[in-house]
Amino acid sequence: MAGDAPDQTAQLASKISKLRIFKDDAGKMNRSLVDIGGTALVVSQFTLAADTRSGNRPGFSTAARPDEGRVLYEKFATDLAACGVAVETGEFGADMAVSLVNDGPVTIWLDDAQ
Repeated sequence: MAGDAPDQTAQLASKISKLRIFKDDAGKMNRSLVDIGGTALVVSQFTLAADTRSGNRPGFSTAARPDEGRVLYEKFATDLAACGVAVETGEFGADMAVSLVNDGPVTIWLDDAQ
């Protein structure tokens, strides 16, 4: 988003790497991505910045400019890897077909807005 700063990527990467969202042996969400030796797929998704509050055409005025977005995207992937997570990335700004299987009862939206 416009206004996001590079120092926020390290904070978000740390949070994601430590978030206890994977089941332990008792079936409780008690293990982190680092704990399970998981891998993260980091893809840019411009559409998340879409403003749909008025009209029928999404607005993207709150999105960071592409050059800023690329820096944040690449820094986040680097910061997440520095937390001990194996990271794969997509191609910034490309049209990509990404398949996803949600395996669990929750979807978590992380927002570091103050």
